[in-house]
This record gives sequence, structure tokens and C-alpha cells, in this order.
Amino acid sequence: MLRAFKKEGELELWAENPAGTYVLVKKYSIYATSGVLGPKRRFGDVQVPECFYELDWFNPQSNFYLSLHVSYANAADRILGSKQNLGGDIFLHGNCVTIGCIPITDDGIKEIYWLAVLARDAGQAHIPIEIFPAGLTTAGLDQLASTHRNQADLVGFWANLKEGFDFFAKHHRPPVVRVDGGGRYAFSEK
Repeated sequence: MLRAFKKEGELELWAENPAGTYVLVKKYSIYATSGVLGPKRRFGDVQVPECFYELDWFNPQSNFYLSLHVSYANAADRILGSKQNLGGDIFLHGNCVTIGCIPITDDGIKEIYWLAVLARDAGQAHIPIEIFPAGLTTAGLDQLASTHRNQADLVGFWANLKEGFDFFAKHHRPPVVRVDGGGRYAFSEK
């Protein structure tokens, strides 16, 4: 599983151990970013999405060395985003350039791509990637709330993401993620 933190410019690689919990394996630098902190809500907004996704297909012929597609738009994005065109083609890729994607070094994507292929070949059908505006500790959310104090909906969205962030911190396993009719996330073990 992967966890990206936009403000910190970090991508974390986690792997499941024999006990069934996840341990941090490695951190990678995210080398470029576009947009601002906040979710992707429409085509052309140059935003990197924030939410709970999967790496759902592999692109070995990428213009950006190698790439793994992020399953944007999810159910919450479709409820909360533009009803016209949400955009898409969000990737984790190499080449250190971007408009709305998560770029890392070519060596980094080669390593993650190879591990994702191994995980898929070993039977892992879903490879989670969680994308956060920042580390959503209590202090991290408080800082975001302070700098975005006139954006109550955005801070409320981040508070909902924090519930999933806290679930992982407590259980060291990715949560099962569900979306209600209003686009709000709910998290559980099963």
C-alpha cells in the first residue's frame, strides 16, 4: 500500500507482515506538485486528488518512464465533484514533472512498479493508495484548519479523511472504505 502526503512531498511504501499489520518499508520524495491543497473536483483544475484510491492499472509504455494509474474518480468524488467532467488520468509516475499526478524519480517508480507487479502476481487484487493533503495528525489538521479557516467545507472534508488516517494509525491496516449518499467516508475493519 502507498500513502502520499502533498504538503510534505512524501510518498510512503507500506507492506503487510506475517502478523497481518503493515510496516513502513520506504519513503520517496514527490518531486513536483500542481494545484493547491484540497481535492480534485473537476477537469482542468490541475489538482492532485485527495482520498482513498487503488492503483488499478499498469502502464509500462508511459511518457513518464513507468506509471501506475490512480483510480480517481471514486464514489465520493462523483458525488462531491463537477457533474460535467471530473477529469482523470491521474498517475503515480517517474520523470519528476506533473499536472495533477504524483511524480517521483525514475528509480523510485521502477522499484514501486516492480513491487506492485509482484504483489499482483502473488494474488493481491487491490493495491491501496491513500492521498492526503498533509499528515493528518491532530496537529496537522489543526494547522490546515488554521490556514483555511474560511473554508469550512474543505476543513470538514479533511476531518473526514482524518478518520481514515486515524484508523490506519490505530490498526496498521488499511480500512475498508465506504461512501454514503452525501459523499462522506466511513471506515471499518470489514
